[in-house]
Amino acid sequence: MNKIITFLFALITITASAQDTFSIIAVDTITGEIGGAGASCIDENAIPTGVLIINDIIAGRGGIHTQALWRPANQQNAHNRMMDGMAPQEIIDWLVANDEQNNPQVRQYGIVDTDEDGHPRSAAFTGTNCSNYKSHITGSNYAIQGNILLGQQILDSMEARFLRTDGTLAEKLMAALQGANVPGADTRCLSQGTSSLSAFVRVAKVDALPGQWWCDLLVPSTPYGVEPIDSLQVLFDQWLIWTSIENKPFIQPNRAKVFPNPANDIINILIEKTTGFSEFQIQIATIDGRPIKQFIYKDKPLQVDVAAYPTGFYLYTISAEGHLLDAGKIIINK
Repeated sequence: MNKIITFLFALITITASAQDTFSIIAVDTITGEIGGAGASCIDENAIPTGVLIINDIIAGRGGIHTQALWRPANQQNAHNRMMDGMAPQEIIDWLVANDEQNNPQVRQYGIVDTDEDGHPRSAAFTGTNCSNYKSHITGSNYAIQGNILLGQQILDSMEARFLRTDGTLAEKLMAALQGANVPGADTRCLSQGTSSLSAFVRVAKVDALPGQWWCDLLVPSTPYGVEPIDSLQVLFDQWLIWTSIENKPFIQPNRAKVFPNPANDIINILIEKTTGFSEFQIQIATIDGRPIKQFIYKDKPLQVDVAAYPTGFYLYTISAEGHLLDAGKIIINK
């Protein structure tokens, strides 16, 4: 009960304070994936999920970012209108005409979807009373928006990085966020020498169930002076390793034995000597790619104490001289 009261109080607090944010929402016209990324000087000290609160993705349909003076009712209304089949611009027109507080000029929206023929659509809105600097950019399949910004160059840089980056939608979104990785991109964080306090990237595949994310990475807060976009990049790079394991040109695949698996207290790691390397780097991470422990393996089997690890799935990678040799899952079952 106390947790519920605390969360509701946080919602009330955040709706009364500026959600100074820069973000991008986009759709991949080839895969049908929909995703968003953003950062803000709002962190988990204001609300548990930090900047992630702005994001709403409906797999196979579209995505919505609701920012500036954020109101949960406006976000829910946008969601409902998308479920009703409205196009992005129609949703924005409806939100402006039906603002929950009859004050649409303090809101900012970015919305994308695909029509019945699979063609992308986008729209954005920046209220005249949002805090400066404020603006938005739209392309055929993306919307980029921000308020309390250092200037237009933040949005322009995000767009340039998004457009010129090859790869998956997740990679393009992460690159766009790096385009805003400058001190004071969100001006309230200038005194800390960071762009923001929290950052996220989230992508859903076209056939995903509600709440089922292909990529779901969040840095809800960071210590003073630590850049959250850089912290997010570390998580993202780890996520790329886990999600592309089957496509990696491993030098010596399946040369490592990890046993017992499942385990409850000790895991043994044995690497065959036929790999041609004398030293290996072993890393264990959480299922979402957050590193937990690193080890150096030389010529003897390695025993890893996992007694303190909670029950669940974990990931491991084995590399040597910069080459990824093997990777897989570890199950801890207490």
